Amino acid sequence: MKFAVGCDLEEFRRYWKRSGYDGDRDLEILMKKVIKDSSQLIVWRENNEIIGHAVWHETNTEEHRKGEPRDKEDKEALEKLLGGKKDFVELHEIWLMKEYRGKGYGKKFFEFFEEFIRNKGYNSIVYYADHPAAIAICRQRGYKEEYLTGIGEYIFYLSLKNNLKR
Repeated sequence: MKFAVGCDLEEFRRYWKRSGYDGDRDLEILMKKVIKDSSQLIVWRENNEIIGHAVWHETNTEEHRKGEPRDKEDKEALEKLLGGKKDFVELHEIWLMKEYRGKGYGKKFFEFFEEFIRNKGYNSIVYYADHPAAIAICRQRGYKEEYLTGIGEYIFYLSLKNNLKR
């Protein structure tokens, strides 16, 4: 299994249809709102076929995306976690096809992603999670956390400045 930054978006559409992820409407929202270019898309490949994906984007404590302000609970939790108003990279989503889960690919992805983001010159990663496996990985890797009762998810934060290579 390997990670690749970017891919042909038509190939990504074909993968999406067979992935078990939620519908065409969600794909269009993802493509229009989140993936500004394919460098914000990381695909997981096995035997040259996409088996999973992750999406990331730059953001800050004030806005989720340009022109989309954060709600009060989210903003306050982020400022508490990050120690004030800051810019960061948000790991927007992670998805792995069911037949590949439970093989340690999530842990390998976080190792890859942290190094990838560090090498791009960013200092902070934020990830919202409610899946038990993702929560466990973030805790094992030393992410700070807050719980958002309004949406029923955890916010995880990792400072790459204070986190030397593992």
